[in-house]
Amino acid sequence: MLRLEHINKIYPTGEVLKDVNWEVKPGDRIGLVGVNGAGKSTQLKIIAGEIEPTAGEIIRPSSLRIAYLTQEFEVDPKRTVREEFWTVFQFANDIQDKLHYVQHEMEKAGHEELDKLIHQLDRLQRKFEAIDGYGIEAQIEKILPEMGFSLEDGDRSVSAFSGGWQMRMSLGKILLQKPDILLLDEPTNHLDLETIQWLETYLKGLNTPMVIVSHDREFLDRLCNQIVETEFGVSSTYLGNYTSYLEQKAFNKESQQSAFERQQKELEKQQQFIERFRASATRSTQAKSREKQLEKVELISAPGKDVRTLRFQFQPAPRSGREVVTIQELTHVYDEKILFLGADLEIERGDRIAFLGPNGAGKSTLLRLIMGIEKPAEGTVAIGKHNVIPAYFEQNQAEALDLEKTVMETIHDEVPDWKNEEVRTLLGRFLFTGDTVFKKVAALSGGEKARLALAKMLLQPANLFILDEPTNHLDIPAKEMLEDALQNYDGTVLVVSHDRYFISQIANKIVEIRDGDLRVYRGDYHYYLDKLEEEQLKAKQDKLAAEKAAKEAAKRSKQKEKNKK
Repeated sequence: MLRLEHINKIYPTGEVLKDVNWEVKPGDRIGLVGVNGAGKSTQLKIIAGEIEPTAGEIIRPSSLRIAYLTQEFEVDPKRTVREEFWTVFQFANDIQDKLHYVQHEMEKAGHEELDKLIHQLDRLQRKFEAIDGYGIEAQIEKILPEMGFSLEDGDRSVSAFSGGWQMRMSLGKILLQKPDILLLDEPTNHLDLETIQWLETYLKGLNTPMVIVSHDREFLDRLCNQIVETEFGVSSTYLGNYTSYLEQKAFNKESQQSAFERQQKELEKQQQFIERFRASATRSTQAKSREKQLEKVELISAPGKDVRTLRFQFQPAPRSGREVVTIQELTHVYDEKILFLGADLEIERGDRIAFLGPNGAGKSTLLRLIMGIEKPAEGTVAIGKHNVIPAYFEQNQAEALDLEKTVMETIHDEVPDWKNEEVRTLLGRFLFTGDTVFKKVAALSGGEKARLALAKMLLQPANLFILDEPTNHLDIPAKEMLEDALQNYDGTVLVVSHDRYFISQIANKIVEIRDGDLRVYRGDYHYYLDKLEEEQLKAKQDKLAAEKAAKEAAKRSKQKEKNKK
């Protein structure tokens, strides 16, 4: 269907892609992985025709239809949902607008003008029928429920829906184009867990080949049947999902290391023989023969070093008291929406709690209440009195960091007694090297701000970490290092995250915000999923039992009436 051959891309800032080779075939669901800046989105843009490669070529049929879902969903908040879907069919949309205009003019036209408008209306209707305009209406009516919208939702404003629902609109618009290949760039960004799970299920049901850029490892695991890694500008293809790719890569690296070591030992052995018998009267010919053979040997390279990523661990902190946070009878309203209604929660030393719930449920608000940034409408939210030292990682780093400071100043101002070399050493562990330490925070990318905020958190010991979407903008290697640091941290952790893999690695308790309450599941993420499944099964059984009881009661009542007669 489509093949990338020896793709190279050079920007003014440097070479991003050196030698990229991979292909998309029917049935493929390919995940593109690599660190931030490895050129994943660049490859999607080259495939979509938005930018040209510096060298190499894309081999594809001229008739191939490619649809591209970018990180920014392109919807107009002023339109209705149905109007937004109609924008896909621009020519039909123009005719429909003219039809509406003519119909409006007919309502106020005189007899002569009306006759002209009737003929104009007839011509437009014929055009509309010729391009199957009414068939388009049927397609839109079909796509609405497929994307989870009711038919009534079609007449609601786009602005009335959350970002997750706007993503569904963008996806629906793309699918109406009937693409041969679907490109998805970070489709799970800022979606809640429920919407991510819906998207997974929906995409699994499509036959359309797709190429996905995502830092969501669980998403890649559940959806992809092939992984293409870009490292140092060169691509490597692995069959299977993300977990299979990790296993294959580790095996390949181990095999290469073993082969390299074996060859080095053999080369050393042969070299010793050559040196020993080079001048020997009886064995010099044999030594020279071996020397010629060595010159022809194809050398095995040592495995390349892993792509550089941040390495850090959190500072040890004084031990806190057993009670870290106490929430009692919490009632809180945000924008006239009741988030919490008499909720209680006890957080103890050593808890690693992940707060779950749909967007708008109040997860970030709860963290701000714990930090004292917001005050509860009713009830109490209190940090423990015995030596609890909190540190807060805000979701929006642009608000948490001083945009006018440089990277160096941001750290130096926290530890004024540190020497410049000490500050540079710390920043180097977070991938800020050379002149990048003098960049202003305002000029940093989202990922760079996240790394800088983490570096800042290292400076002061804390035994309670409150983390709001700490993995946003981090690439997969950076997420793995954060997971490792949190696993080796002996304090208490409260986290809000939509990254299921991250949650499964660090949480030992799950608290779900549901119907204004805080529901505690005393186990990890997979325990929580098992319990949810049990609850759903029980609810289904209870519903069936209630329906059966209602039918039996109705039957008895009917029999009683019959007996009376």
